[in-house]
Amino acid sequence: MTTTTMAQLRTIADYQFGSGAGEALFPEDVDLAVHRSASGRPRQVLREGGRLVTLGTDGRFTLGLEGGRQLATVLDPAAYRVIVGDESEPFVRDGKNVFAKFVKAVDEAVRAGDEVLIEHRDGALIAVGRAELDATSMLDFETGMAVKVREAACE
Repeated sequence: MTTTTMAQLRTIADYQFGSGAGEALFPEDVDLAVHRSASGRPRQVLREGGRLVTLGTDGRFTLGLEGGRQLATVLDPAAYRVIVGDESEPFVRDGKNVFAKFVKAVDEAVRAGDEVLIEHRDGALIAVGRAELDATSMLDFETGMAVKVREAACE
């Protein structure tokens, strides 16, 4: 991958997730595989552990589980996090969506449409997905889907 393209991907990550996200997702000292569309546009970025991100046509990243693991190392402890408890953890690990009544805590800055890290209350990353509700609604609602799970850590 060219340096310019990698720099552009880092800039997108920093814009979407905050400073340092680009370097965490796309470090210079790691071999990354980039799958491109027919027009040559970057589509997916993978590393040995799995898919980091997919670049959507809207110019935003969707996270893979490996990308979530990398981001978790550099983001503030609560940033982009949705926390679930014991009752829903096995279902989320199995790839099921997170429902509002099972959300124990959430980063107050999360908006509907944001990519989020789903963690068990013990701090273990169990999935990544797209927020369907904003943070306040996730905590206030008793029904409805809070996060659409994209990829889960089946353990």
